Amino acid sequence: MTISTQASQAALISGIRVPDSKLANEITEFIRDTESTLLFNHSSRVYYFGALAGQRRGLKFEAELLYAGAMFHDIGLVSAYSSDADRFEVDGANAARDFLRCHSISEQDIDHVWTAIALHTTPGIPQYMHPVVALVTAGVEMDVLGIDYTSFTDSDRNAVVQAFPRTPHFKEDILQAFYDGIKRKPETTFGNVKADVLADKDPGFHRGNFCSVIRNSSWRG
Repeated sequence: MTISTQASQAALISGIRVPDSKLANEITEFIRDTESTLLFNHSSRVYYFGALAGQRRGLKFEAELLYAGAMFHDIGLVSAYSSDADRFEVDGANAARDFLRCHSISEQDIDHVWTAIALHTTPGIPQYMHPVVALVTAGVEMDVLGIDYTSFTDSDRNAVVQAFPRTPHFKEDILQAFYDGIKRKPETTFGNVKADVLADKDPGFHRGNFCSVIRNSSWRG
């Protein structure tokens, strides 16, 4: 058992912990065995920050579903779960859907998890949707971008990071992980934030332009 796994089982932070259920335990095992420690710990922090945000906002959510969305949200960066043509967010959403269907989760609940993962890099929309959708994005935005950072207490932030450590250079490490996961299919970054990652890492990258698509379409006028 790894340190991170022990932490996930033991960490109780402001009343939030990883659900002690068969489904959550199998999710933990699957993601731990599939992702790097960097992504596993990041995803675990996303769950805690998302759940803490939900607690603060007074949102009612199913912890198992939030955990599924948080833990699977970056699995599309892993080569074994990366399709040839879909955005990595969709790959992750599809992997979560397949996993949850094998565990007899309702299609409605699966749809919430799928949407949460698919939209987690689409700012401005998830916060108006189902709590699981809103809170996966809230957790991602907190851990990666520091959005809403000061709304979390120092003790909560420190407890989450102690349980699931950030690497000493996490900002650059996560950017590299993003790049490594999407560089072979740059066309999937059109219109989303990951185009910024490719532009930062690859001097030869030419991002798609929405205005050019309109002007060069087959329509006259």
